[in-house]
Amino acid sequence: MSWGRDTRLFATAAAGTEGALKAELRDLGLSGGKAARGGVRVGGGLEAIARLCARSRIAVRVLIELDEFACADERALDRGVGAIAWERWLTPDRTLAVRATSRDSRVSHTGFLAQRVKDGIVDRQRRLLGARSSIDRRDPDVGVVLRLERDRASVLLDASGASLHRRGWRAEEGAAPLKETLAAAVVRLSGWDRERALHDPLCGAGTIPIEADLWARGVPAQRPERRFGFERWADHDEDARARVARERAAGEARVRADGPACAGSDEDPEAVRRARANAARAGSRARFEVADLTAVALPAGAHVVANPPYGERLAAADVWPALEVAVARWRAAGHPVSLLLPDDAPALNPPGAAAPRAHSLFNGALPCRLVTWDDPKG
Repeated sequence: MSWGRDTRLFATAAAGTEGALKAELRDLGLSGGKAARGGVRVGGGLEAIARLCARSRIAVRVLIELDEFACADERALDRGVGAIAWERWLTPDRTLAVRATSRDSRVSHTGFLAQRVKDGIVDRQRRLLGARSSIDRRDPDVGVVLRLERDRASVLLDASGASLHRRGWRAEEGAAPLKETLAAAVVRLSGWDRERALHDPLCGAGTIPIEADLWARGVPAQRPERRFGFERWADHDEDARARVARERAAGEARVRADGPACAGSDEDPEAVRRARANAARAGSRARFEVADLTAVALPAGAHVVANPPYGERLAAADVWPALEVAVARWRAAGHPVSLLLPDDAPALNPPGAAAPRAHSLFNGALPCRLVTWDDPKG
C-alpha cells in the first residue's frame, strides 16, 4: 500500500520562514504549495514525501494529513479519531506517540487532547486487533499530531520522525547555536544568488556557511543512511522501499562537486576548530579561519551573512560598535550584508548606507529580524 499523488502534506517551518520554504518546494519540483501559519501545504505521493524529508533544508517536519473535521468538544474528537483506519500504519508491535496543539478553540488543554487521541487509537487497536501499541515519546515508530484551530481538528502523521533540523553533522556547538533549518532559511531570505562568494565573519559553529555551501551544490539535507518516520510504518512494503531508494538516488545524482566559495571566520580559535570539524562531517567545502571582525578580508563582491552574538549568547556587547564599523566598510566596498538581529538589538546605522530591507523571524522563541543591505550597485 502506498501514498497517492493527492495526499495532503504539510511541511512545518519556523515562524517567518514559510515563504522561503514555499520557494524551496518549488525548486524541488513540488509546485502549488500554499503558505500557511507555521508551514506550507502541498500535494504529493510517496516520492514527494521522501524528497521533502531528504532534501528540504528549511522544513522542520513533514506531516501527512489523514482527516479534518469539526471539533467543538471531546466527543467530536473521539468520533473523528476513532473513524481513522490506524491499523494501516500502526500495528501493536510498533510504538506510538501523540502531540497536540490548540489555538482559538474551546478545548485548549494540549495534554488532555493528546491523551484523548492516544486513547482513541489504542481503543480501536484493542477492538480490532486484540492488542495495543506501547507509547514511546522519545523515538516512536508512528508519530501522530493533532492540530486544533478554531474548533476544527486536523489529524496528521509525522512522516519525518525526528526533527529535520538534526542533520547529523553538528556534533560540536558553541553558545546558542542557530538551528540548521533556520540558517538555511536565513541564507535564502538574504537574497544570496548561489553564485557570488558568501562569508560569515561571526561564524561560531559554522552553520551558515555550511548550509550555504551544501544548498548551492545541491547536496541533500539529510544523510543517505537516515531512516525517516514513514519508513517504519506497517504500510512501508518492498515496493515503497524501492521507490524511496530511487528517489534518494536521484537526489544524490544532482550533487555538484563545485560551487561558490563559502567561508566563515571568528576571533575564537575554538569556534573555528568546531566549524571545521562540522564541515568535515557534513561533507562541506566551506572554509574557516581565525580572524578579528575588523580585519576580515572578503573576496570581491562577497555576500556577508551572519548571526551576531547577542543577549545571553556570549554577552558580547563590545561586538556592536565593531560590527557597525565593519558593515560600513563592507558596504563601501560593494558587499551585500545580511544580519539576523533580535528585535531589541541596538540599532545599526552604518554611515552612507540606505535603510535595509527587513524580514521578521523567530530564533526559537526570540523575535528577530533579518536585515539586508543589498548590493549598492544593484
